[in-house]
Amino acid sequence: MCVRELQMPSLGLSLTAVDAGVLTALQPGQASLLLFLSSPGGDTVAGTGVILPFSSTDPVPGACNMEFNLDIDPNVYIHYNLYETTIRFAPANLGYERGETPPVCDESIEPSTRWRLQYDVYQYFLPENDLSERSLFSGIQAVADIRGMKENGKRVMTLLSSDVSMAVFNSIPGQGVVYSVIVRDPRLNTSASYVPVHTYACSFASTLDGCQTLGKISTKVFFTITGLAGLVVCFFGHRFFKCVRLALSAVIGVVGGVLLVMSWWRFGSVMACIVVVGLMLGFLIASTVLFTPLGDINVFRQSDVVFWVTFCCIVIIVPLFFVRWPREGNIATCGVVGAYAVILAVNAYIYTSLSFITLNILKRLLNNNFSAMFTDVPFQTTDYIMISVWVVLGVCGIVLQLYRERSRPFFPPSPYLMWLQERERRKTNVLDPSHHFPPLPNRLLARVRQLTRRMEPAGEHTPLLL
Repeated sequence: MCVRELQMPSLGLSLTAVDAGVLTALQPGQASLLLFLSSPGGDTVAGTGVILPFSSTDPVPGACNMEFNLDIDPNVYIHYNLYETTIRFAPANLGYERGETPPVCDESIEPSTRWRLQYDVYQYFLPENDLSERSLFSGIQAVADIRGMKENGKRVMTLLSSDVSMAVFNSIPGQGVVYSVIVRDPRLNTSASYVPVHTYACSFASTLDGCQTLGKISTKVFFTITGLAGLVVCFFGHRFFKCVRLALSAVIGVVGGVLLVMSWWRFGSVMACIVVVGLMLGFLIASTVLFTPLGDINVFRQSDVVFWVTFCCIVIIVPLFFVRWPREGNIATCGVVGAYAVILAVNAYIYTSLSFITLNILKRLLNNNFSAMFTDVPFQTTDYIMISVWVVLGVCGIVLQLYRERSRPFFPPSPYLMWLQERERRKTNVLDPSHHFPPLPNRLLARVRQLTRRMEPAGEHTPLLL
């Protein structure tokens, strides 16, 4: 009887990680291979395994590894934070026959070496609002090989061998994403897949950035109130113009809000408010335009100047139309922005990618390196439903307000101007009973004088005339 002692594999032959894979070169005549899988803590875990064969003409993923633990490392390593998700992988090498010496990795950069290889980075979104293991395993199995990833995933970029083997994406907490890299040999027209890796941009074991704590009660309460306010603004925003100005005060600050209110109260001018309202709609329109695949064009990703100039131009153009049609512009803003607030409220309960329309702009503003990221987000059934809700609410709100306000003044009159007109009317209209009463300031002054006047002593001071 032969007893084989189990030993821990040495460095370069073992790996402890999630979504880990091992690539082994078979020797001539070898028909079997033993691989050992264990849980570091001894706990029972669920997993799925996929075996992928490679031929001698296929590239060898991770064969030119100079950074990670395995000698041949076909894994994709992932790191995420609140802003970005970064994937890194080791360069591949050309294929070779069994028993032969692998080609040298960095001896030269001739087309006959591994420098002719190209790397396609793919992205696959798991179903929204689904954090189950079943969904994850089904997704991994669907894109584990080259054919599955090409059919179900989306190629987001192609890297050359001279590029840094790294890609940066926008973090989407709570949304499952599978990343994979397919290395291609354009001369032999062959390819091989790295081991797919997944992330939810949150932790299932931590409470700080836990996936289960994304929907906090305070967040839901805040966005619920925001959604209700947005619903009122969508259908009644123009009629309650004073309330809209109050909301603008909250947006632009106390000083700006006071200036807006005073310009309307004293001079009856609503143009300052209309300009701010137009900028709000312009901000949402510009964010929506750059939320589309247009925002991932290289000129916008590589230059912050081009991005922000384009963004500001779109924002500024919108208020120019409001100068000519102020009432229609204010109603349109109430409908569109109010309906979007409702979408944000729904996002607090059911994930939707539409929340990233404005969130991506804020991320780029706060993070200097955000421009280098790909901002793709999943568009699935929930998102199309939310787009329909947004459009229906916005159109209904605009049409209803235009119909209701068609025979009313464009905007509420200035309180100060109304007071001046009322005072002038009292002066000129002698039939008005209020004409015979002095104004309130005069009455108050007379009352004060009466209270402070010295009382005359009682008695007769002049002789009676007989």
